[in-house]
Amino acid sequence: MGKEISFSEAEDSSGCHGEKFLLEHDGGVDDWRDEDGSIVSGGGNRIVREDSESKAWSIMRDLDPWTAWLYKPHTVTVLIVGACLLVWASGALQSEEHDLDTVTNYKRGVWATIAVFLGYCLLQAPSTILIRPHPAFWRFIHGIAVVYLVFLTFLLFQVCFRVHTPNPKVSCSPDAALGKFNKRVDARRFLKNLHPDLGVELNERSYGADCRIYTPEKSRKFSNVYDTLFDEFVIAHTLGWWGKAIMIRNLPLLWTLSIGFEMAEVTFNHMLPNFNECWWDSIILDVFCCNWIGIWAGMKTVKYFDGKTYAWVGLSRQTSILGKVRRSLGQFTPAYWDKDEWNPLQGPLRFVQVLALVVLVLTVEVNAFFLKFCLWIPPLNPLNSYRLIIWWLIANPAIREFNTFLQTRKPIKKLGAFCWLALAIAIVETLICIKFGRGLYPKPMPRFVFWFWATLSATLVLFLSTWTIKVYLDSIRDNKHTEEMDSKKSM
Repeated sequence: MGKEISFSEAEDSSGCHGEKFLLEHDGGVDDWRDEDGSIVSGGGNRIVREDSESKAWSIMRDLDPWTAWLYKPHTVTVLIVGACLLVWASGALQSEEHDLDTVTNYKRGVWATIAVFLGYCLLQAPSTILIRPHPAFWRFIHGIAVVYLVFLTFLLFQVCFRVHTPNPKVSCSPDAALGKFNKRVDARRFLKNLHPDLGVELNERSYGADCRIYTPEKSRKFSNVYDTLFDEFVIAHTLGWWGKAIMIRNLPLLWTLSIGFEMAEVTFNHMLPNFNECWWDSIILDVFCCNWIGIWAGMKTVKYFDGKTYAWVGLSRQTSILGKVRRSLGQFTPAYWDKDEWNPLQGPLRFVQVLALVVLVLTVEVNAFFLKFCLWIPPLNPLNSYRLIIWWLIANPAIREFNTFLQTRKPIKKLGAFCWLALAIAIVETLICIKFGRGLYPKPMPRFVFWFWATLSATLVLFLSTWTIKVYLDSIRDNKHTEEMDSKKSM
């Protein structure tokens, strides 16, 4: 018979702390495996980690009587209310039609279609492991992610049609090459429906035009440093790294992303003027100021939530008004906190999986600059802010789902819905950048950049191949040793 003991009676050999664990003694002597199937050494104790999904369902089962009605489906009620809103907005039962032009009707129809789809997702979309402030909120975000993916897919298929003229060399845009399509025109024209200020060519700012720190001829002697330090995006840059630290929760991985983005800027600075930065801007201001402050603040936030005791008391059990207010505000904080364990050195496969996460995050960040450049979206245009907000809302559950995917040792696994959507959106965004960026980058890639990445790729392939062979040979040796020990025991 096995026995269960508390976490304080045994030591976690995996080095994990701050989590809730269940330990079981199976009565055996040598072979110990946790619930995920991995062997745990020491003292004949099996350590079973309670996963995020179990925590979420446990919290959802213990609902407060005052707020339990908020977690009931209400599908029929929402359907009736939605139908009434459609009747009112569309004028379906009015005797006279709205006196609106065709374009306005098209726009209203599109927005109504999106609203109906989001209403469906609010009720029926798959739930994720996040439950605060309410599971319906994340189902709604799931719907927004799908709408964004569909919008990007539509944008990907926009091309410029040739004007029907007797001269076959005349194209639809004066800046298009003769006899060819300018694929960017229709996409830029379509975006004007979202914001009237779009469709105007940008004057891209180059931060590396003058890299002098001291400028004696100017009234402000350190004007270059001053202008860069007080740029409007410095605060956004720092807040971005604070948000990434809260999502990823791993210091080495965050610094890998920080250095990786600076390497991406060097790689693409011949294509985008925004990436042309001075050395002191890239190394000192970006890495050791903005990135470091954001990562430090983010990890402090992670440490704060990781050290909290998550014993939630329902609203009805709060005795004071202040307690009820604090509990209501607490609904917008995490219900529990997972200390993600990425463990990239666990094996070749795990290393590739974590590397894929790094590449995906860097791709999303670089795509922001390419999309602005290709589609003529000014840096201060609200569309950029909308994209960042959507990505932040998608990335929170997506990273949680991906980490759960890595930790699960079940024979059959699949990516969570948000994780799949994040990957799909990143792919379509990249395709848009490639399609609409043709002909915009006349400068070739510097030779040192090409050879750097070629050498790094070859080294990585060699490293992973050697590592995989070593793991394979070690597994064969361990199997032979186990068979020998079993044969000795049976004798």
